[in-house]
Amino acid sequence: MKLSIVIPAHNEEGCIRETVLALHEKLSKEAISHEILVINDNSKDRTKEILTALMSEVSSLRCIDNAPPNGFGFAVRCGLANFSGDVVAVYMADASDSPEDLVKFYRELASTGADCVFGSRFTRSSRVIDYPPMKLIINRLANLFIQILFGLRYNDVTNAFKMYRKEVIIGLQPILSHHFNLTVELPLKSIIRGYSYRVLPNDWTNRKSGESKLKIKEMGSRYLFVVLYCLMEKWLSRNDYHRTRSVKSHPIPN
Repeated sequence: MKLSIVIPAHNEEGCIRETVLALHEKLSKEAISHEILVINDNSKDRTKEILTALMSEVSSLRCIDNAPPNGFGFAVRCGLANFSGDVVAVYMADASDSPEDLVKFYRELASTGADCVFGSRFTRSSRVIDYPPMKLIINRLANLFIQILFGLRYNDVTNAFKMYRKEVIIGLQPILSHHFNLTVELPLKSIIRGYSYRVLPNDWTNRKSGESKLKIKEMGSRYLFVVLYCLMEKWLSRNDYHRTRSVKSHPIPN
């Protein structure tokens, strides 16, 4: 079972090399067939130059330049339209996620037959390092709101670190989100449309270089839009998009 790792990268010259090398080393050691698919999202620094040089060292690395419009959601959607594996994970370029957790997710998916594995940074087994206090408060309130609205026990829907089988990504089309709200659209649609999922604890470490691309002030209404969109599907679609009615051959657009 081949694993694809989609990494959106915008101005990540300070960390992208170390992130890719750490992933490749860990996955090779674990004998996991994989590709590392980095989407260069209109970087203005040396990100593309570093990735081009790195491809001669890491045989499993592929790079795609994301054509405009740019942004986190567009970059991830580009990756989801171009990955070659049987399963795919979204992984942050700043190394806030860990290769060890990625392997754990992969083993869980393979051993249980689940359609998705979702990470939670807020369990007794998770380790969160240097999470900005104001963002943490907003995060917990947003996730509580989503839990109540959808009747979920899962407490970290906004976590970008998740893994999906290829057929799930096909079944989630069309994907609407242009920005970080994509991290909410994918899991909520998966749940609403009847795909099975497991929740595992994952660690999170704040970036050591560069700056966060998530701007809370710009994202509030966009998160709310996609949450309400998914809620409308849950209440009013009469299961038209449920996996039992999904067309599995539906293409994945950019």
